[in-house]
Amino acid sequence: MPPTLDLPVCKRHGLALTQMSEDCLTINVLRPAGIPSNAKLPVMFWTYGGGFDEGFSMMYNGSAIVAQSAARGTPIIYVNFNYRLGPLGFPQGQEADNRGALNLALKDQLTALEWVQLHIETFGGDKSKVTVFGESAGSIMTSILFLNSPLASLARAAIFESGSQATSALFTSERREPAWQNFVSAVPSCASTAKSGSTFGCLRTANTTEIFAGLSAAMAEATEEFPWDPVLDGPLGLIPDLPSVLFQRGHFARLPFIAGTNQDEGTLFTPTTINSTDAIFNFTVAVSSPSVSPATLDKSILTLLQLYPDDPSLGSPFNTGNNTFGLSSQFKRAAAIDGDVAFHSQRRFWMETAANAGVPTFGYLFTQPQLPTVVPPFLGVSHGSEVPYVYGAPTDTSASATLISHLMIEYWVSFATSLTPNDGLGIPRPEWTQFTPKNQAVIQLNGANITMIPDDFRGEQMAFINSDPVIWRH
Repeated sequence: MPPTLDLPVCKRHGLALTQMSEDCLTINVLRPAGIPSNAKLPVMFWTYGGGFDEGFSMMYNGSAIVAQSAARGTPIIYVNFNYRLGPLGFPQGQEADNRGALNLALKDQLTALEWVQLHIETFGGDKSKVTVFGESAGSIMTSILFLNSPLASLARAAIFESGSQATSALFTSERREPAWQNFVSAVPSCASTAKSGSTFGCLRTANTTEIFAGLSAAMAEATEEFPWDPVLDGPLGLIPDLPSVLFQRGHFARLPFIAGTNQDEGTLFTPTTINSTDAIFNFTVAVSSPSVSPATLDKSILTLLQLYPDDPSLGSPFNTGNNTFGLSSQFKRAAAIDGDVAFHSQRRFWMETAANAGVPTFGYLFTQPQLPTVVPPFLGVSHGSEVPYVYGAPTDTSASATLISHLMIEYWVSFATSLTPNDGLGIPRPEWTQFTPKNQAVIQLNGANITMIPDDFRGEQMAFINSDPVIWRH
């Protein structure tokens, strides 16, 4: 059955108030028909994306995944859940920090995983065989749980689709104090408390209509595209320090994982109005460290610009030659930088760190061409474009698209059930070799050419980004 809005979704902009509720923390369980309660099936636990201020669980119908898992003889149970969004899920500012109320949506995620541990056996699941997976914000949230959470007692493996721990650059909560004040100022009964440093008491008594008004106004007045991101939350928090610092200390969960990115991750987030080097410079400064000296930062960004010259044949969308799609050539340059800083470099850094620690990991690059009637050509193989394929519902019904969709489900289910994408069951498919220090390769997911490729594309550029990750708040 198709996803519906029968259940209230968490407060967000863009939907009617009647479709939403603050009482939204629900869990959905899909299982193969006719299985006994003691079946002990592996579990795939999905966390949706949406920039931390959009999305809801019922958008993602896992029926095709469950059906194909059963058809291949390795049935799984699919679980997804809702988490709080925007200022309700990721409060910002000093007060939230003082009250230990940061990163609440991550705590929703942990609570849902704890529910699975307590109850999934009732549905025929095996609580010891949970694979967490997600895309974009959902992948970021899931990867953050590898840093300082009890994830190792709640899951045994993970799949990350286009998102690492610091894909949304990590700062302390005080940085977005104005965003929190904008939110409270637009909640009518609490507006007078907005700058008082004591807003939570009033917000708890505000009615849902007022909260929605505050949320809508805060989004409309935001100076950032994503003002409600995860934040550093101190030594006892879920994100006690920058991931690169924690990696260096060996402070991360040792669970097997798949991690991948789409070819043109940056195009969706790069303003089409960018038309100069200065604009790219300012765009890049927004995700850089405030603790780095201006001289050091300027030097780093200038070096980055030299590594990404204004040559449209080198820009993103990649492999499109000198075509600029009616935009400035600087757009393709900026999109290449943004995609590599936020997505590709971090995926590579995370995989190298894990592989060096002996953690089994597999990487992918999704390059399946998108229909120009669905995805504007200037976006290329953009962020999020793999999701319909994972869910068995690509808009493109060509043989190539249908094949890669089926095979991605095969790989995902194989990994969830056996901790390798190569279980030898189901549809025959190319071997996906493990990423190791001596075999740094990822699989290219493209229905016309599924093959292992060296993980060295834009090697000099990403090596520079990863040489000093603190500058980019990684």
